[in-house]
Amino acid sequence: MVEWYRSIQDRKPAYPVFLSELLITDLRLRAILKSQDKRFSQRDGFRLNCDSYFIRSTALILSSLPLGELPNCLRKLKFLTMEIEIDRFLRYLAVEKGLSENYQLSVRRSLESFATWLAENHQISQVDRVRVSHLTEYLGHRKLDDRLAASSLRIHLIALKIFFRYLVARGKVEADVAEEIDGPKMERYLPDTLNEAEVRRLLESIDYARPLARRDRAILELLYSSGLRVSELADARIEYLYLDRGMIRVTGKGNKTRLVPVGKAALVALTNYLEGERPSLVNQKTASHVFLSIRGKRLSTTRIWQIVKERARLAGLESNVYPHLLRHSFATHLLGNGADLRVIQELLGHADISTTQI
Repeated sequence: MVEWYRSIQDRKPAYPVFLSELLITDLRLRAILKSQDKRFSQRDGFRLNCDSYFIRSTALILSSLPLGELPNCLRKLKFLTMEIEIDRFLRYLAVEKGLSENYQLSVRRSLESFATWLAENHQISQVDRVRVSHLTEYLGHRKLDDRLAASSLRIHLIALKIFFRYLVARGKVEADVAEEIDGPKMERYLPDTLNEAEVRRLLESIDYARPLARRDRAILELLYSSGLRVSELADARIEYLYLDRGMIRVTGKGNKTRLVPVGKAALVALTNYLEGERPSLVNQKTASHVFLSIRGKRLSTTRIWQIVKERARLAGLESNVYPHLLRHSFATHLLGNGADLRVIQELLGHADISTTQI
């Protein structure tokens, strides 16, 4: 074993550190891998040779196995590092769960923050060494030292809970250390809304003689009359419009698709924009997105935020107006006019009716 290691050091002096960890624990990794060659050879990317590709592939292969399938002598190795498991978990959220990029980024930030704190304060980098005490200490640190609000603290805790639940399901850890941790008590606030007169003032303030007025009126009408999320509006495409039926197909959170009615005023505004303004924005590289910039590209969610705020300023509204405020106003006005809560839930695309009730 020692002669084998020395021969590798002579050929590849740049990466002896990882292999030295194997030798220090006297694991005879090469013999183990040869004995398991039939099983491992079926895994993509695995090659039984002594270069850096072999080292990386070995670590990834072993990290993909449930803890119970690893030989006892390999369970103490750094194959189950937080970094590797966080990356694997995020791929699971993207591919198998179809969750949005924004949600994935939020989860990544939360998990990497915990991993950094764990390494700096407890010198732990393996997921199977995490204990309940580490989680409670970390959350206490974020609350007291970083002064995180209860809502922000809850986001971090949810990320940790779903991560460790995933690790248990995949057999990477034996116990869910986050299961029994209760989240902070949340203070519920009613969302801000515009009253019907303010909405009317915002919509009617648009001067059609000005550039891009038809586009902006259609944006505001659709946000309010259909209660769309700003991401749903930005991703709307021509082929998702069913103007003859007064409907639009949108893809919301969790990659869920739903059909949403479009109000009469919004249909008029949308038709005016599609026929009278959008053709002048189209160029050879333009895709089929409904709402375009002056360069013929899809409007970003940030740009839609800016448009809504600018139109509210020009209308003289003193409230802090933003796209989601129009969505709240849509739901509140429907409820005030006698709409059933379950119907509103379907229109908004809420999975949980308690979200609609707020």
